[in-house]
Amino acid sequence: MCKGIFENKNTTFMTELDDCIIIIKNVPSQVCKQCGEIYYTNEVEKQLEILVNIVRNSITEITVINYAEKVA
Repeated sequence: MCKGIFENKNTTFMTELDDCIIIIKNVPSQVCKQCGEIYYTNEVEKQLEILVNIVRNSITEITVINYAEKVA
C-alpha cells in the first residue's frame, strides 16, 4: 500500500473478460498523487462488478460504458 496523498478523480477502468475488452469511463476513484495508484471504494467496486457482469453476455469485442450514465 502506498502512503501518498490521495485525491478524488474520475478515471478509466479497463478489464479483459474472455474475448471482450471492457472500458468504463468516468469512474469515481482515489488516486495517489505520488505514484498514481488508483483505489476504489467498496461501493464503486460493487458497481463495477455489476457492470462487467451485464456486459459478460454481450457479443462484442470492445465495450465502452460511461459510469455516470449507468450508475445514477
